[in-house]
Amino acid sequence: MNKRALNLPELGLLLFLLRGKAGAEHLLGRLHTVEVAELGGGETGSLRFISNQPNRQLGELIANTHFLDDDGVPVLVSLYLDQEGGLYELDCWKVNDMPLQRIPAF
Repeated sequence: MNKRALNLPELGLLLFLLRGKAGAEHLLGRLHTVEVAELGGGETGSLRFISNQPNRQLGELIANTHFLDDDGVPVLVSLYLDQEGGLYELDCWKVNDMPLQRIPAF
């Protein structure tokens, strides 16, 4: 699994999703240092947040939104925490299952 930092569109999307959420201040403060791994071969826009914590599991949905991709196809986005309240996964699903073209500016 290749690790990398967030790119600017991903960072903007996460800021949009987390802004105003109760208790999200600590998550917002760590975004500049998180590492992620691309899921789905990097074509879907979905990310898994890297952690040193062993045995992480999917926790709760903290935020979701949707947008239109450049080709006009809707993309549904969900942000999940792990069982300890850390960032776990950003799930992007383009409704026609085609590769994501671009995350828009938020």
